[in-house]
Amino acid sequence: MPEPRSGSRPTLEAVAALAGVSRATVSRVVNGGDGVRPHLADRVRTAIQELGYIPNHAARTLVTRRTGAVAVIIPEPEARVFSDPFFSRQIRGISKELTAHDTQLVLLLVEDHGDYERIERYLAGGHVDGALAFSLHTDDPLPAIAGRLGMPTVYGGRPGWTAGPGEQDRVTYVDADNREGARDAVRHLLAQGRRRIAHICGPLDQTSAADRLSGYRDVLPAAGQELVAPGDFTAAGGARAMAELLDRDPSIDGVFAGNDLMATGALRVLRERGRTVPGDVAVVGFDDAEPVAESADPPLTTVRQDIEGMGRMMARLLMERLGGGHEGRSVPGPVITETALVRRASA
Repeated sequence: MPEPRSGSRPTLEAVAALAGVSRATVSRVVNGGDGVRPHLADRVRTAIQELGYIPNHAARTLVTRRTGAVAVIIPEPEARVFSDPFFSRQIRGISKELTAHDTQLVLLLVEDHGDYERIERYLAGGHVDGALAFSLHTDDPLPAIAGRLGMPTVYGGRPGWTAGPGEQDRVTYVDADNREGARDAVRHLLAQGRRRIAHICGPLDQTSAADRLSGYRDVLPAAGQELVAPGDFTAAGGARAMAELLDRDPSIDGVFAGNDLMATGALRVLRERGRTVPGDVAVVGFDDAEPVAESADPPLTTVRQDIEGMGRMMARLLMERLGGGHEGRSVPGPVITETALVRRASA
């Protein structure tokens, strides 16, 4: 960017003088307003570039009543957010879309329940125009906080909380077809000749884990509880669950893990127990989040969901909502994306 002509920061008036237009015209161009003829707007933009003018953010906020920032809220501890590639992929998608709309991303994490008071104060302070929230649990207070504040919000994942009268129709969310993806995983294991198929599930207070368990049971309605164990969406949790399942039933010959991290934990325990994969036990995961599935030993057959694309869609829906206002407009409904089975060496 060119250096300003003088030692002082260029002003709106200086841009107006160079472009030969009024200060009000420059203000409308800078703040994205309508009503400026194209050739005048081009002159203003040329003057802005030549002078190196940078709009005053505080003044712009007063004019537009927009901060140019969006909160991304993840109700998970920092250690999990930065160790699970699912989160980085979703944040990457959100970031790309917000960048395309010249909007800043503000990341807010929840280490414990006391953090919700801090988050509510921040949202109420007018620091952001809207919020994106994902990885919610059924008892999460975030939807109630957003409702009290009137904060435009888009959620990642099917809502698992109880909405008030008429509120469910006003919830916008993006999710994958978790239930059908789970069905595909179990059908694949059956097609490989597996008959004692276990499931390692995620936390059942999250709808993604509950829907994947439901998909497993849709295909194997007679599967007993002894073939299901919780793994909390972590590799360590998947290892614990796999050990527990083998102790209960050594004849297990197939495993559907509710995410790829739990599947890698299961693979480690199977190796330690002397089981070959897929010779003795076939394993299918869920997510196909780089680099976990491809770098697993052996590379993991998994159900792919477009994590980055879902992040972009969440941000796009929120920007549409912010750009057009909600008065007299219907709230966008849920967006459910398809999943696809990716076959690799583990099943």
